[in-house]
Order: sequence, then C-alpha cells, then structure tokens
Amino acid sequence: MRLSTRGRYALRAMIDLCLHADEGPVLRSNIAERQEVSAHYIGQLFVKLRRAGFIESVKGPGGGYILAISADQIKVGDIIRTVEGPIALVHCVAPQQEAACHRADNCVTHLLWKRLSDKVAEVLDSVTLEDLCDQACELEEALGNRSCNPLLLG
Repeated sequence: MRLSTRGRYALRAMIDLCLHADEGPVLRSNIAERQEVSAHYIGQLFVKLRRAGFIESVKGPGGGYILAISADQIKVGDIIRTVEGPIALVHCVAPQQEAACHRADNCVTHLLWKRLSDKVAEVLDSVTLEDLCDQACELEEALGNRSCNPLLLG
C-alpha cells in the first residue's frame, strides 16, 4: 500500500501551517518553499481542506491561510480522507454507494483486508495535527534548528 503525494503533501502542509500559526496567516508560497512542493499543488489540496473546514483563507494584505479549528481537533486520518478518500487497502473494503464485490461474503482475504484497513484508519485517527507539531518542535529543537512553542499550537 502506498499513500499518494496528495496525502503526504497535505499532511506536511498542514503541519507547516500549524508550526507557523503564531505568525498569523501563512502564505501558500512560503509553505511551498519550505516543503519543496509546488504552490499550485498545495493550492489544490487547500481547496479540499478548506471545504472540509480545517483551514480558512484570509484575503487581502497580510492574508494567507490559518487553521479553522484547533490542531488538537484535527485527526491525521481526517486529513488523509479529505484529500485521498476512504482509507481502504483494496477497493472491496472501501465504503461505497455501488454494489460490493459479489465474493465479499465468502472471501477470506476480504476479511483480512477489512481488518487491516480498519487498523490503518485506527492508527491515523489516533494521531492529531497537534501531536505531529509537538513532535516536529521536539525534533527541530533536538537538531538545534529552530525553537518553537507547542503551546501556541492548540
């Protein structure tokens, strides 16, 4: 299983936004530069994240992006679902409107993929954006690169 760049970059951009929240609205171009990702691509991800209610855009001079809700209320799993869709290892275990696989009721591997998908979702839902920002601060301070105040993140 691989997480696409959508999920990885969205999470990195959200962590960056969280880490710079004390500076006021954060420019997409600054996030793009720090994360080495196209500002246009971040813009596409931010459209989805804004629609989901995780971030807000601030217009005008001094504008940019801010978190719409507290970082401790944003689960990593929700960020991933917002940009990637359901967390499912295979198509037959994804929540869907169309008919399920006709073999699902008697397929032993279906049960395995379902359990594994549920565990992946459980892990992603057990971590918040604040958790990752706290860890990023600890890592940066240990490396002597940046001092940050995780208390500003909540």
